[in-house]
Amino acid sequence: MMKKSRLLAALLMLCLLFPLVAQGQVESAPAKEIELRWASIWVGNDSKAPAVEALVAEYNAKNAGKVKVVIEPQPDYNAYEQKVRTSLAAGQAPADIFTIKFNPTTATFYQSNLLMDFAKVMDTTWKQTFDAGSIEQSTVDGMLKSLPMETAILPIWYNMDAFKKAGVTELPTTLEGMFAAFDMLKAAGITPASQMTGDTNAWTSMIWFSHFAVSLGGTNVWDKPFTDAAFVEAAKLTKRVITEYSTSDAVGLGAGGSGGHFLAGRTAVFSNGPWYAGRADLAATPFFSSIKIAGLPAAGSTKDFMISRLQANICAAASKDKAREAAIVDFLKFLTSEPSISKIAETSGAMFALKTGYRPVKDLQKQFYDVASAAKTTAFDLEAALGAEVTLEFAQQLGALALGRITAEEFCALIDRKIER
Repeated sequence: MMKKSRLLAALLMLCLLFPLVAQGQVESAPAKEIELRWASIWVGNDSKAPAVEALVAEYNAKNAGKVKVVIEPQPDYNAYEQKVRTSLAAGQAPADIFTIKFNPTTATFYQSNLLMDFAKVMDTTWKQTFDAGSIEQSTVDGMLKSLPMETAILPIWYNMDAFKKAGVTELPTTLEGMFAAFDMLKAAGITPASQMTGDTNAWTSMIWFSHFAVSLGGTNVWDKPFTDAAFVEAAKLTKRVITEYSTSDAVGLGAGGSGGHFLAGRTAVFSNGPWYAGRADLAATPFFSSIKIAGLPAAGSTKDFMISRLQANICAAASKDKAREAAIVDFLKFLTSEPSISKIAETSGAMFALKTGYRPVKDLQKQFYDVASAAKTTAFDLEAALGAEVTLEFAQQLGALALGRITAEEFCALIDRKIER
């Protein structure tokens, strides 16, 4: 009787356990959703922010329960660049996805094993969607540890309403003509040019300096010693524009102040990339429809060129987790697809290193494409050519140059010491 009871109990236990065992054989636990952190600068007032936010929401909706991209806002560009450098130096990727300005300084990031090498995960179809030259430029020692995303030309912007008020109806075509027009603007009570020496790159004035230097020294000027006569003369011209034709707060001013003067109509000439053309506060200005863009009038023998750069390359954290790696690649394929890039370009005016059929219809955005197409050649700006450390020295010494504390020759010699050859 005891044996029979034990047998019945054992059979009952097996009956209770069998469904659980069987269920485990046909059903596995649901995969955990992969969360990808994106440290994004395309937030806040950045013209790409609305489209990027919408695209991330679209991707998350399509991949609900599998992959979720979380934007970590990085509205301070300068602080963000420092964050990337310090994170990598500390042996940690700043996020699963992040961007860099590709230049000699950031190219050293390729030495880190923290970054994903896209050359190992990129199929032919995906690779062919990128501009071949940009891919080549972004490849270092056979490694592609950043994807070329945003490109830019960096022309000069002219508020033609302000020029007409001063009696100038055409864009100046010579350096003498430009300074003459600036004198007419001053006589009419209009400050000619937005300039700045602050931030980590003296952005606005760095663009002007780059135009001057390339015109004076050729498109390969950045290969020359910084003590070359082309750089010395470019420094003198930049100083003249800052001290004679800019706002009284130009020394120490940051990019927000430089742009703010132009947006408020306090200055008539500005410099920036195509992303700025899509800003809502720019479109709201009374002079928006009058803006014309072009290069600076030639200071030297090199003409009909445009300053250009890779403005933003996308990096990703390397991962031994194949599911996470696949999720990152899947999102970046979505982000860099023709429909996604066309949406960002249409709303922001930004230009990209990806092949799309997009062509802008808004006049100011269209001007960027027209100016880029019309240029006979292109050349890097100082930051793109020589890197962040050299550009920081440029910014730090530019104020001293403008204040007359150092000569143009001394200014160039100080910068030359920062260049690694």
